[in-house]
Amino acid sequence: NRIGYKDYGGPFSLVELKVIQEVITLTVFVIFSLLLFKNETFRINHLIGFIFLVLAVYFIFKK
Repeated sequence: NRIGYKDYGGPFSLVELKVIQEVITLTVFVIFSLLLFKNETFRINHLIGFIFLVLAVYFIFKK
């Protein structure tokens, strides 16, 4: 994303932009799959994976 990248005046590095992209994509996918596919369940391993994503965001953005 040129708008957010540091070299083009934005506040984020490439790694930070990639982490933001993955978190947004997976969050939208989980919401989409839970709303439209009623036979899919949100299990504990999905929750653990989401917690790891939150931890990844924390460690990537920690200065």
